[in-house]
Amino acid sequence: MEVLLIIVSVTLIAIVLLQSGKAEGTAQSILGGNSNLFANRKERGGELFISRFTMLIGMLFFFLCLFLSF
Repeated sequence: MEVLLIIVSVTLIAIVLLQSGKAEGTAQSILGGNSNLFANRKERGGELFISRFTMLIGMLFFFLCLFLSF
């Protein structure tokens, strides 16, 4: 069971690193850039899949940690 937790952990780290940065707008507003162009952009296609897959792997990680603690 611990091996499964390690596999899920490495997968979660990799999938989070694959996500695009969503904090770009904050840095742009501080530096004076125009961040209104993509302010209301919705996730589509690959971004939506990665976002939902991250949520699924995160929940799996959480429940595995709870299960292993008991």
